[in-house]
Amino acid sequence: MRDEDLRASTNIDDRRGMGGVARGGIGLGAAVVLTLIGWATGIDPSVLIGGAEMVTSGGGSNYQAPQGRQGAPKDPVGSFVARVLGETEDVWAQILPAQAGRQYVKPTLVLYSGVTSSGCGTAQSAMGPFYCPNDRKLYLDTSFFQDMKAKLGGGGNFAYAYVIAHEVGHHVQNLVGLLPKVQNAERRSDPKTANSLSVRTELMADCLAGVWANHMNRRHANIDDSDLRQAVSTASAIGDDRLQKMSRGYAVPDSFTHGSSEQRVRWLSAGLRGGTIQTCDTFNR
Repeated sequence: MRDEDLRASTNIDDRRGMGGVARGGIGLGAAVVLTLIGWATGIDPSVLIGGAEMVTSGGGSNYQAPQGRQGAPKDPVGSFVARVLGETEDVWAQILPAQAGRQYVKPTLVLYSGVTSSGCGTAQSAMGPFYCPNDRKLYLDTSFFQDMKAKLGGGGNFAYAYVIAHEVGHHVQNLVGLLPKVQNAERRSDPKTANSLSVRTELMADCLAGVWANHMNRRHANIDDSDLRQAVSTASAIGDDRLQKMSRGYAVPDSFTHGSSEQRVRWLSAGLRGGTIQTCDTFNR
C-alpha cells in the first residue's frame, strides 16, 4: 500500500517513552496480571483488535489523561500511523454524512509504549489496539505490528492500516449511536448472548474498515492485489477460532468475541466490495 499521498493527521497524542499510568482505570497491578496471563496462554482473542473489555468498560470519575507530544510524529512508524489516520478522517468526513446523515467528529489516536491510561481504564500493550468510547480515543502500541508479523504471520502496510481502520470503525459505530445500544444490551444479556453481540460489533468494524479502504483506493489507487492478500491473511489470522486453537488447542464458539477467521475475512471483503455502511449490517444478516 502506497501511503505517500495520504495527508498526515495532527490528531495524535504521542506518549511513547513516557511510561506511567494516570489516576483512574484498572491499575497497574491488574494490568501486569493481565499481561502475564496473556503471554502465558498465548494471544487471547479477547485482547486482540478492538479490546472488547476496553470497549465495554467504564472510566473512573477521577481519570486524568496524561499529555504526550501533540501533532503528527516524524519517525517512520508514527508518520505512517498519522497518514493512515488522516485518510480515515478525509474518507469518513465525506461518506458518513452522505451515507448516514451524521457529521464525522475526528478522534484522537494515542500512541504509547507498554502502558498508559485511557478513559476506559489502563491501556496495556498485551491488550492490543482498542477504541475507548468514553474519551473517543484510539489507543495503539505500535509493537503490536511486530507481534502481528512475528506471532500471527500477518504484516505489511495495508494490514497495519486495517488495524487502525478497524478501531476507527468502532468510532463510527459510536458516532451513529450503535455502540452505546450494544453495550447496554450486553450488560443485560447472558454471557452467550453478550458474546454474540460482541462478535457482530467487531465484524461490523471489520466491514467498516473495508468500506474505508474501498474509498481510499478510489481516491488514490494505492492498493493492489498483494495488499488485499495481506489484509485477508491478517483477518484470517486473528479469527477467534484460530487464536483459541493456538493458545489452548481447540475452539469454543460460544466464547468468541470477535468472530471466526471465515467471518472476519467475509465481512472485511464485503466492505471492500460494497463501499457502503449499509453493506455492514452484521446485526440483521
